Amino acid sequence: MENLSKILNPYKEDKIAVYGLGTETERVLNEIGQDFQIVGLLDGYREEGELYHKQIISLQQAIDCQVKLILVVARPGSCRAILKRIGAVCIENQIALMDVRGRDLCDLKKAGYQFKSTDGISRARLMEQADRNEVVSIDLFDTLIMRRTLFPTDIFDLVDCRLKEKGIVIADFCGRRLASEKHLARSGAPTLIEIYSYMKSTYSITGMAPEELAELEWQTDYELVVPRREMCGFCEELHRKGKEIYIVSDTFYTKDQLTGLLEKCGISFYQDIFASCEYKTAKTEGLFEKLKDRISGRKVIHIGDDPVADMESAEKHGIAACQVYSGTELLEMAGYLGLWDSMEGVADRIKIGMLAAKLFNSPFQFEGEGQKIAVRTAYDLGYVFFAPIISDFVIWFAGQVQKYDLQNVWLCARDGYLIKKMYDALRGADASVYFLTSRTAAIRAGVENEEDITYVSGMKFSGTVEKELEERFGISGQVKEGAAGIKAVSLMDYSQAILQRAALNRKNYHTYMKRLQIREGDIAFFDFVAKGTSQMYVQRLVRNHLKGLYFLQLEREYMQEKGLDIVAFYGKEETDNSEIYENYYILETVLTSPAPSVKEFDEYGEPCYAKETRKKKEIQCVQEIQDGILDYFMTYLRLCPEAEAVVNRKIDELFLALVHRVEVLDENFIGLKVEDPFFNRMTDIEDLL
Repeated sequence: MENLSKILNPYKEDKIAVYGLGTETERVLNEIGQDFQIVGLLDGYREEGELYHKQIISLQQAIDCQVKLILVVARPGSCRAILKRIGAVCIENQIALMDVRGRDLCDLKKAGYQFKSTDGISRARLMEQADRNEVVSIDLFDTLIMRRTLFPTDIFDLVDCRLKEKGIVIADFCGRRLASEKHLARSGAPTLIEIYSYMKSTYSITGMAPEELAELEWQTDYELVVPRREMCGFCEELHRKGKEIYIVSDTFYTKDQLTGLLEKCGISFYQDIFASCEYKTAKTEGLFEKLKDRISGRKVIHIGDDPVADMESAEKHGIAACQVYSGTELLEMAGYLGLWDSMEGVADRIKIGMLAAKLFNSPFQFEGEGQKIAVRTAYDLGYVFFAPIISDFVIWFAGQVQKYDLQNVWLCARDGYLIKKMYDALRGADASVYFLTSRTAAIRAGVENEEDITYVSGMKFSGTVEKELEERFGISGQVKEGAAGIKAVSLMDYSQAILQRAALNRKNYHTYMKRLQIREGDIAFFDFVAKGTSQMYVQRLVRNHLKGLYFLQLEREYMQEKGLDIVAFYGKEETDNSEIYENYYILETVLTSPAPSVKEFDEYGEPCYAKETRKKKEIQCVQEIQDGILDYFMTYLRLCPEAEAVVNRKIDELFLALVHRVEVLDENFIGLKVEDPFFNRMTDIEDLL
């Protein structure tokens, strides 16, 4: 920590408030002494009382008494949560918001996509330092493992949601939970059960026992944590070299609970665990002395992420220390990749935490050429870029099915292939039908007159009339020539053949539909990005009303006269100011099924597919992307309470736009093509990035 006087000197004549009620605040106040005007203490969950001989005040009181600086005494992760809570108010009232390390918290870095200007440690440098020691001490949370959420306090919000799902409502749960921990931490390092015991007795909370509440929080956290795989691999190598490894953690979890978290993460290379609550002392107090007693004078290095608890505290106790950055700190260095201003509730914080746990899982981001942020696999592409927006669409889609009481759900080929897996995961096995169709199949069976042929002809085909006739209507070998040998110039020259063929296709399509066991009531008809052509012609083949539920509807004004019933995830208001038009071609490509497009049906109702033009490696790449999207969706459903899973299109678009800004290293993805045989067009994905 920098000298506080140096940080505070510009505010020598101004009033200052200190944010934080933890034990570190007492030390900071003692260091400040009487040289500065500290008017009171702030906290996110408490606005009255007295602590450390200072009045606890509200943020409004700080504004009223013209505070010019709020000094935040908190760890980096908590500083980010505090910024989200009060940053806008501070900017509005021209109050500086600074942490005890001298960082201006309101000065968010511009989004960046490389770490070239950041001084971070490489794996080789860290190994070199570790090799000089016999013993390695390592921090647990944010160093060896990390959570798939943005702020540490998000756990309290999630526990509160789980309690409400059980019908248990505890007033100001998050504030009381945090206040209880802070109070007990002043006289030692409490366990989780001790925190909840104090909370229940202090606030007269009835219902669940402290042990049950503690178990619920631990289980919630258990779901959130993942290993930092490269850091774990680094420690595995040290273990093979014969180094003794001790995990040293400030935590309210017992040793047994930490063992459970480590087992989940596949971590077994450690000699023992030093949990602060087991020894009733934190790293900033005497926990490192307990470690030194165990290792009997052997040379030791501590590795952690926190500048104070890990670096300063270890060095104060005569232990060498080396800092690795947490995933969220790397995210912060990258300016939150431009996501910060669009972040709203806990759902968004989980989304961003999931991104950080994937994109910044490794602390060794400082080794590649240019130190660019990169995505290396097709699976990660799906997980990081595409999954958030597709997940929110499926949640929205399910809500629309319920809202309109739709009795049948048809997820149309081929864009509905993955959507069906996701929807059924949300609503139950076989909750939907994967409906075999395509724009071509619907037209081939649905056209009834020359007006229909004119409509199809208006969708300009890139090729000859003969090629269009073959591709769109399945008719070949019927080239017409006039007396002077002039070839036919429009589809209308083949209208009779088209309509005769359509009558046969209708009959075959009906044979297929008889298998579907259609229930009475309206049908949710999914199309991803479309005008409504498929819906218009399929509607002619079925008695039930089709309610179109699209990701995006094109040319909606032009299609209004067709009388189609369509609701789109992206309405006009959202698309007017979005990048979705720039990216939906990419989304369509990665959502498509491994089977080629359906052209029509035979007399037995069996689908007749187009010739597959994709290479095996291209289909495999799409499958891996979809695996990433589906795994993300299942994880998101598990982590985010249903009541909190609020759709946020704006932040979803920002995740999607990262595909243009983060380095993509999967060559198979870069080599994909956007195919549209209906228009006879093909575009390289690389041209869209």
